[in-house]
Amino acid sequence: MTGHIINNLLEIKNLLNGLNADQYNRKLEILSEASIGQHVRHILEFYQCLFKGKESKIVNYDARQRDLMLETNLQFATNTIEEIVIALKEVKCDFTVTFVADYSVIENQNATNIQSSFYRELAYNLEHSIHHQALIKVAITEMELTSLVKDNFGYAPSTIRHIKVCAQ
Repeated sequence: MTGHIINNLLEIKNLLNGLNADQYNRKLEILSEASIGQHVRHILEFYQCLFKGKESKIVNYDARQRDLMLETNLQFATNTIEEIVIALKEVKCDFTVTFVADYSVIENQNATNIQSSFYRELAYNLEHSIHHQALIKVAITEMELTSLVKDNFGYAPSTIRHIKVCAQ
């Protein structure tokens, strides 16, 4: 599974290599004034939260840093992808983690603890990344930059397989 995640992150890195700072930071009405950089930050911070929880065995995506450097600095985002790829290459086994989730919209409510596993959370992060890549594709389509990615950028693997079957 880590190989699929690495490939997914490298797709994002390749896109970043083709963007300039204005394109990365441009807030688009079609994305409710969000930027590609904000979506990339969101993806990467989920992976950072998961790896941060490796020691404590507690994963809380709500506790992410929301680092403005990730969403505004292309090189910093690219370097962070490389760091996550290195960490993924070091993953050797699965283990139990506690996923802390707070779905309330009111402060100081009780969070829910859900038993999960490191691999299950890696799978979740991959699905989460693909979802945000679909939104990023909306942005690059709006900016007429789709030549920077494959046609299936932001598609789930099952959708890509389905499209291939239908094409035959």
